Amino acid sequence: MVRIRLARMGRKNRPFFRIGVYHAQTRRDGTCIEKLGTYDPLSQDVGRKVNVNRERLAYWISRGAQPTEKVACLLKHAGAL
Repeated sequence: MVRIRLARMGRKNRPFFRIGVYHAQTRRDGTCIEKLGTYDPLSQDVGRKVNVNRERLAYWISRGAQPTEKVACLLKHAGAL
């Protein structure tokens, strides 16, 4: 199974996440199949909090990739789902 989930980047006390496509068995910060975008929870600009490539996201969802609960919520608020 393939999942769309977050991988933590950034430094201590300054989280930054990458949205990517991973095999379900891959560890949190393991290698991804494809990077779809980013999520910056500390960004003051609402438009820059979630950046995602919508075409590739639609492709992976059409292929059966399941977003995690957090990613689905983020994408819904960003208007990508």
